[in-house]
Amino acid sequence: MPVLDEARRLEEALATVLGHACQVVVVDGGSTDDSVAIATAAGATVVRSPRGRALQMNAGADALAPGWQAVLFLHADTRLPPDWADSVREALHAGAAWGRFDVRLQSEHPLLAVVGAMMNLRSRLSGICTGDQAIFIRAAAWRDSGGYPSIRLMEDVEISARLKRCAGAPAALRGPVRVSARRWESHGVWRTIWTMWSLRLRYFLGESPDSLHQRYYRRP
Repeated sequence: MPVLDEARRLEEALATVLGHACQVVVVDGGSTDDSVAIATAAGATVVRSPRGRALQMNAGADALAPGWQAVLFLHADTRLPPDWADSVREALHAGAAWGRFDVRLQSEHPLLAVVGAMMNLRSRLSGICTGDQAIFIRAAAWRDSGGYPSIRLMEDVEISARLKRCAGAPAALRGPVRVSARRWESHGVWRTIWTMWSLRLRYFLGESPDSLHQRYYRRP
């Protein structure tokens, strides 16, 4: 779980995985709040890494105990369903090399239910997953893919493409995971839809992840 100043959400996020996973690794990217203290008190393995989800998630995989068989990458604002561990185990036993969950955006806005459904459909049709979907990967597929690329944005799109090439299509678990809609609600639903689609199109047309990162966070 990569975190950066997620103290308000971290305890709840950890509660969904502690006791269900063999090891929980929280990778801090330089938090100035109580994220590290909360993760440590909860019993997670805490490691530090340079800021950036790809870098942090790779650091988390590196910190796993020897002999691990599968890893699940979870954002601090994503909540897994109660039976997530059984669902992942069944998918792996059925032969899946990797997979993800459907998402449900946590909001009363009716349009966001449609957005979530479209995200799930797009992922099923394309085999491309987002980090919000709690991607899980077998150890062999992780090694074959080379892990997350060291890019500042679109790391989930790129690792999905790598995994499709080396391990086939993902298992699409119905779940769903519940995902915070904070960005959609604070920036506006239609504006965020446009931003997300625009960034993906620019990436597929060859724009650099660094440039996209600046656009996404509106940095000069």
